[in-house]
Amino acid sequence: MASQPLKQWQATLIGATAILMWATLALLTDLSGNIPPFQLTAMSFTVAFFVGILTWIKDKQNPLQCLQLPKAVWALGIAGLFGYHLFYFIALQNAPVVEASLIAYLWPLLIVFFSALLPGEKLRWFHCAGAIAAFVGVTLLVTKGQSLSFEAQYTTGYLAALVCAITWSSYSLLSRRLGNIPTNAVGGFCAATAILSWIFHFLLEPTLWPVGNAWVAVFCLGAGPVGLAFFTWDHGVKHGNIKILGVLSYMAPLLSTVLLVLYGLAQATWTLGIACLLIIGGALLASADFSKKRRSSL
Repeated sequence: MASQPLKQWQATLIGATAILMWATLALLTDLSGNIPPFQLTAMSFTVAFFVGILTWIKDKQNPLQCLQLPKAVWALGIAGLFGYHLFYFIALQNAPVVEASLIAYLWPLLIVFFSALLPGEKLRWFHCAGAIAAFVGVTLLVTKGQSLSFEAQYTTGYLAALVCAITWSSYSLLSRRLGNIPTNAVGGFCAATAILSWIFHFLLEPTLWPVGNAWVAVFCLGAGPVGLAFFTWDHGVKHGNIKILGVLSYMAPLLSTVLLVLYGLAQATWTLGIACLLIIGGALLASADFSKKRRSSL
C-alpha cells in the first residue's frame, strides 16, 4: 500500500515536466518569426504527431489500433487541443493581450477548484489558498503591476478567453476520468489538431514559411511544448495529484518570463520578484500535505 503514494508522486513529477516545456513556449514562438498563428499551430502539431508515432513504435503498437477510440474520447481530445488554441487566438484578436491572457490563465485555478468533483479527491483550504496566491502572482506577472481595464467593447475576446480556460481545465479533469485510455492516444489528437489547424490556416491566413534558424524553433515547439508536453501532462493528470499540477502550472508563465529576461527579450522588475514569491509560495503551500504523505510512504 505504501507504494501507491510514491507512484502518484512519480506521475505528478512526470506531469510537471509539461509545465517546464510550456515555459519555453513564448521564447520559441518569438524565435520562430512572424508565422501566422494557425500555420504555426499546424506545423507544430504536425511535428507533435510524429512524436506520437514514436510512442507507438516504442510501445510496439499498431497505429491503427491506437486510433480506434470511442467517439467521446476523440471529441474530448480534439476539443482540448484544438479548441483551446482556437479560442485563445479568438481572444487575442478581440481583446487586449493582457486582459485576455489573464482570463485564459484561470484554467489552473479551475482545475484545483473543480478537482473536488472527481472521485477520491478532497479539496482542502491550503489547495485553494495556494492556487489563489499563485494566480495573484501571475496577475502581477502579466499586468507588470499596472491596473487592469476591462471594457465592454472587448466582451467577445473576454468570453473567448474564458471559454479557453474552461476548455483546457475541462479537458484535464475529464482526462482523469478516462484513466483507462492510454496516453499514446494523444498522438491521434495531435494529428486531428494539425489537420484542423491547416484547414483554418488556408482559409484565414497568408502562408509565411520560416527562415533559417526559425525552422529549428518550429521543430522544437512541436517536439517540446506542443508535442511531448501533452503526453506527459496526460500521464500526470491521469495518475498524479491533479490539484498540485494545477497550482504548479502557474510556474509556466513565471519560468517563461525568466527565460525571456535571460535572452534579453524582457527586463527583470520588482513585479517579477514578487510574482516569483507568490507563485512558488502558493505551489509549496498547495503541496504541503502531498509532501508529507510522500515522506511517510518512504
